[in-house]
Amino acid sequence: MRLKKEENNYWRRLDNSAKIFPISAGKRYSTVFRLSAVLEENIDADKLKEALDQTLDRYKSFKVKMKTGFFWYYFEYNNKETKVEEEKDYPCTYIDPRKNNDYLFKVTYFKNKINIDIFHSLTDGNSGNVFFRELIYTYLELMHPEILNDDERKIRKMEEYTTEDSYMKNYDKKAKSIASSKKAYILKGKKIPLAARSVIHEIIDLEKLKEETKKNNATITQYLTAVLIYSIYQENLLKLNSNSNKPIKVCIPVNLKKYFPSKTMSNFFSYITVEANVKKDNLNTFEKILDFVKSDFTEKLSEEEIMKTMSANVRLGTNLIVKTIPLILKKPIVRLSYIEIRKYTTITYSNIGRIGILGKYKKYIKYFLMLIAPEPVEKIKCSSCTFENKMVFTFTSILKDNSIEKRFYNFLQEKGINVEIESNGVLDDIS
Repeated sequence: MRLKKEENNYWRRLDNSAKIFPISAGKRYSTVFRLSAVLEENIDADKLKEALDQTLDRYKSFKVKMKTGFFWYYFEYNNKETKVEEEKDYPCTYIDPRKNNDYLFKVTYFKNKINIDIFHSLTDGNSGNVFFRELIYTYLELMHPEILNDDERKIRKMEEYTTEDSYMKNYDKKAKSIASSKKAYILKGKKIPLAARSVIHEIIDLEKLKEETKKNNATITQYLTAVLIYSIYQENLLKLNSNSNKPIKVCIPVNLKKYFPSKTMSNFFSYITVEANVKKDNLNTFEKILDFVKSDFTEKLSEEEIMKTMSANVRLGTNLIVKTIPLILKKPIVRLSYIEIRKYTTITYSNIGRIGILGKYKKYIKYFLMLIAPEPVEKIKCSSCTFENKMVFTFTSILKDNSIEKRFYNFLQEKGINVEIESNGVLDDIS
């Protein structure tokens, strides 16, 4: 990453996606995601702090604080001390920079687990994973120096990266997207009190899941999206005898580095929205839902459609009227718009896929986790990642009722796919 003049004078603009997050963020909409590594041994806090500081030396794009400009926020170099603390808060809670030495990420630990909570303006899930893996590698090397022999040192050579705004580099001014104007079905139910959050990890046998998806000629993301829609249909629309004709809309983030050349550590993602009109289109069985999801994925994940969606979002951020409104006036407009936009999604499911770890480090790691923050409208959010033969599908929720999580678990079990459950104990066990 190139620095402008000296580190203390370093600053950079927020990328196109990042601009909206600091305007809309707060305790209700934290826009924070978490990555965790569950290790085979308890964490040494001092070594973790040392590992964090070494990792920041390599990835200086994370060593920043947020500053307020006249039109937009921007990043500036942060020379304050980093913090590593024992986990006390619920995951993905709002990161208050004043209590975090101005850093936009937070590293915590509990027993044998290392967490990093990241404010979405800083980066997306895939680039956050790059930083987090480097932190885990460095920590394990400090704990077990014998890992890093000369051969391993060559393999561990860090790839070059930038902080460019890859949206601006790749978008097409002429590409036009026609977004759905239909509001989504919103999950019903009483909320958990006192700003608590339920976290349920469903640890899935990956080989059995692959067998089932292969039988159905589906990808893992397609299959689990269909299970999610089916679970919502069964537990909300049918059980509550809902007369709603609103579609179940699942937002699926898409890693744009698979479609465009980019080495940026800034945000570079888009999304597709799977819009299942279960009543109108008579999607009353899992098989029908899965066929619909596969077809919708094929259509919306084409390069042409991805370009249209990304370009539409870039045009909004570069709109002359939006650009020239002072930040103090932008804030209330954007916050109201953000709350309204949330009504067009039922649930989000983010799958960052396989977390690849070099051979000698694997034996110290049990599995990885990814979590994203639920919100007042999107009351449940889902995420998953894979390590070795384990895929962990996580529900983070502010609802008292965990029937959707339970239906999801039971469905996979009935298909012969073994699932283990771990939770933070806010709600009753679902297994």
